[in-house]
Amino acid sequence: MKTTRYSVSRQRACQSCSNAKAKCDRKAEICSRCATRGLSCVYPSSTPAVTQNITNATSEAEINLQTSDSKTIPIDNIFLDLSSTASVSSLPPGNPNPNIPTLDFSNLELICPINADDINMRWMRTYIPLPEQIPKVYSPATMTFIRRILKSYSAITVRSRGVPPFIHPLQMTVKSTSPLATCLSLVRICDNLLPGSDEAVAGVLMREMQYIYMQRTTYDDMTLLSAFQAYLIYSMVLFFQLGRATDSFLRQAVIALQELACSSSRHGLLCLAEQIPARPKWEAWIVTEAKRRTLYTMYLFDSVLSAQDGLPVYLGTELKGLPAPGSKTLWQAQARHDWETIYDLHLADWGGETFRIDMLWPVFAASDDAEVVKKRNRTDRWLENLDEFGTMIYAVTSSTHGD
Repeated sequence: MKTTRYSVSRQRACQSCSNAKAKCDRKAEICSRCATRGLSCVYPSSTPAVTQNITNATSEAEINLQTSDSKTIPIDNIFLDLSSTASVSSLPPGNPNPNIPTLDFSNLELICPINADDINMRWMRTYIPLPEQIPKVYSPATMTFIRRILKSYSAITVRSRGVPPFIHPLQMTVKSTSPLATCLSLVRICDNLLPGSDEAVAGVLMREMQYIYMQRTTYDDMTLLSAFQAYLIYSMVLFFQLGRATDSFLRQAVIALQELACSSSRHGLLCLAEQIPARPKWEAWIVTEAKRRTLYTMYLFDSVLSAQDGLPVYLGTELKGLPAPGSKTLWQAQARHDWETIYDLHLADWGGETFRIDMLWPVFAASDDAEVVKKRNRTDRWLENLDEFGTMIYAVTSSTHGD
């Protein structure tokens, strides 16, 4: 087909910036806006690079969906312009953009301070609770809040507005065949769906989820983290965007999701240096912070599904001892020197102590009032420098357990 006269020469922005009508600095390979937001970045002259897993998910050129009007909907129409978007996972080595730091996610020295197997068995505890399990009762308002926040996480991925706050933007700068990069491209087919295409689109996502689960034993730590995050996003998109709330597949997916979470956690949820305490490697902190945030998000999503099915919700006591979400300045740092300076200040402020997630839970047996006061003071200090994810976690725990 003949191209229009100005289809390339008049283009002044990458595809993502053009769609958002945002200013694009047209940096080599990836613009600053896409790098910061974790978006796919492709220029008109670039050759499309579709991630391999998408091909695995849709091995046939066309999926025919029988609608109520007995019409067939070709999958090419459902995918919109997905095939013309290059994944950020296709970035070449060498990192030519000086605004994106060079990261090395090897030899991170991570540890797992909890029993990760308890995460894998969480779904079973809903049906066969242990005596030490603590019921957690969400008010209708709190449950509505959780649902709407998680729905927003799925929506921003579907609409290519960025990445959820449990994914670190710099994860997307690593050259790999990342399941997460595939996911962030693939879920875009859920935006502006054609009438009657829901079943076909859900089938595409579910097949990709099955592929991730089948490949789980072949993944290294970084790929396993991205697989865990991708599987969680797919699950939330099915639930919130495609209306699969009562789908039996989703209940089975939760079991697989918790297994992926367990496997990822075994590789480490805490930097070894944090136990000394000392400043860890920046890449190690990025990985462990992203893992913990993804884990906390999964637990909230599990609570939503349990409430949907009328099942009891229990406190995630198996996570006791893990750090609460880190500070906004640490999470948003874009340069190694800046992050190291901020972390040194963090160590000085906290005196080597860690604000743990269980400090946001109720105090069942305080030795005296002084312990309660100390807990509140530490919580106040933690609240001074939170991003939207930490604020959300505090809102949920505070409205559920009180002060």
